[in-house]
Amino acid sequence: MKVIIPMAGMGKRMRPHTLTTPKPLIKIAGKAIVNHLLYEIKDVLNEKIEEINFVIGDFGDHIEHDLQDLAHELGAKPVISYQDKPLGTAHAVYCAQSSLVDKVIVAFSDTLFKANFTLNTRSDGIIWTKKVEDPGNFGVVRKDDNGYVDGFYEKPGEFVSDEAIIGVYYFRKGEELKQEIEYLLNNGVMVNGEYQLTDALENLRSKGNLFTTSVVNQWYDCGNKASTVETNREILKYYYREELIDGSAEIDNSVIVEPCYIGKNVRLKNSVVGPYVSVENNTCIKNSLISNSIIQSDAHLDRVNIINSMIGNHLNMEGKPSDLSVGDYTNIKL
Repeated sequence: MKVIIPMAGMGKRMRPHTLTTPKPLIKIAGKAIVNHLLYEIKDVLNEKIEEINFVIGDFGDHIEHDLQDLAHELGAKPVISYQDKPLGTAHAVYCAQSSLVDKVIVAFSDTLFKANFTLNTRSDGIIWTKKVEDPGNFGVVRKDDNGYVDGFYEKPGEFVSDEAIIGVYYFRKGEELKQEIEYLLNNGVMVNGEYQLTDALENLRSKGNLFTTSVVNQWYDCGNKASTVETNREILKYYYREELIDGSAEIDNSVIVEPCYIGKNVRLKNSVVGPYVSVENNTCIKNSLISNSIIQSDAHLDRVNIINSMIGNHLNMEGKPSDLSVGDYTNIKL
């Protein structure tokens, strides 16, 4: 089984955090978003992931090394591909064309999920979905009486289905998907200036591919600061009974209201942290109250009261801010 992770987007809605860190590598609950995604995919497979192809932009050597390490951690061969221009979802997948052979999973990197099914790899293709209350805001699939997909619809104005496409797909024959994307590219078949993966899926369906759906239990979004903080909250709830506080943390006259993730060499002094807080490695928090927030690594916070916030790496903050989205290497005194 091969896995393709398109992740070359600039993450504009997550700025300033994505000015220094690609969105899929922002950490929540102790792991980068893309780590969570790949481990959830691994859990629903009944076979080994042989190769992971990361489709990235110009992220730099250190990011590529981190991604290669992640693939090795999962026992897979790492492949790095590049998307130089944002030309749509189909184009992003095609940038990893060397991996479009035999069985392949395509998973877009700002999607996290929880599922309890085992993937049926004998199907022609599987669209992973979640039932939603407002399907007009999503791409959805409609199914026939036999449970096969008989149409793909992007943000339908009238009710078609309540099964929203979450952005994870399985294909039994990756080379057939490659051929359909090549058709789009060679014939300039675009929607709003982009090559859409759903057009390739519709072509495959019309040629006899039988697509089914697998419905996930939970679907989380990491598209902006607010949704990422909320996803951190839900992931911490899920891992509540696991050990999330590293043994190297120094806790001095402080209270941790679980669930929280506390990373390596974190120092807490005269503070109350939690619930639903992730604190990454080497961060120091003094004389503060923090809840429902993400604090990245090597930050120093003193005399702050924050909630619903994202705090970047290498940040120094003193004062009384409350609801923040502050990027890396920032100094704040109030």
